[in-house]
Amino acid sequence: MNSHPTPPTIALQLYTLRDFLKTPAQIAETLKKVRKIGYTAVELAGFGPIEPKELAAILDGEGLTCCGAHVPMEKLKTDFQRVSADHLLWKCQTLAVPGCWGKTLADFESFAADLNSLAPKCSAAGLPLGYHNHSHELVRYDGRTPFSVLLEKTSPNVWFEIDTYWLAHGGADPIDWISKVSGRIPCVHLKDMAIGADGKQFMAEIGEGNLNWPGILSACAKSGTRWLVVEQDVCRRDPLESIAISYRNLSRRPIT
Repeated sequence: MNSHPTPPTIALQLYTLRDFLKTPAQIAETLKKVRKIGYTAVELAGFGPIEPKELAAILDGEGLTCCGAHVPMEKLKTDFQRVSADHLLWKCQTLAVPGCWGKTLADFESFAADLNSLAPKCSAAGLPLGYHNHSHELVRYDGRTPFSVLLEKTSPNVWFEIDTYWLAHGGADPIDWISKVSGRIPCVHLKDMAIGADGKQFMAEIGEGNLNWPGILSACAKSGTRWLVVEQDVCRRDPLESIAISYRNLSRRPIT
């Protein structure tokens, strides 16, 4: 057994830069800037129309690994051949469904069944299928939460892309949930939570808010996480500056 496992790689969820990814030219220019900051991997989401081969060439040219991608459930159900062909062309490592917006526990049980049905097909194609959470999965219905249902009802083939901000936003402990899905968390979404003078929570760059980063990063390492995916849905400064701050702070681990 290797007593010194390879540390996780810092990646970027491209949704953070969606306003700069609307055309092929913008995609090429922005990914060059992402690589220059220091990122060596990206997770695909939020980009505009581009020929799959052109995106593959840009990723290869910049030396960027595609650690994963967000794909809606309906697209996986109705256009799996195209989805799998494109993502294999991009040498994508994982797929994640970006959310279920059901209103009842039964909705989430049905969604878990869909994940279970698709997961073997995705795994056979070399694209392990996972689920990305927000905070609405932590609403309690007769003492149970949708997130607990998803964890209980999905097979081990389904992995979970824990989002640190959204768990804290829902009143849960990110460290606890990372540990709960140990062995099923190749990618984790890292975003910090800060509090403003107005008393309102907001998303912040990693290390610029109040989440327990030493504990979170330790839990990721113990749970087998391979990709530490920086995401900031809303930035209070230039998003490129925000992702640079997050990269710099993560690179100086441990964060205090």
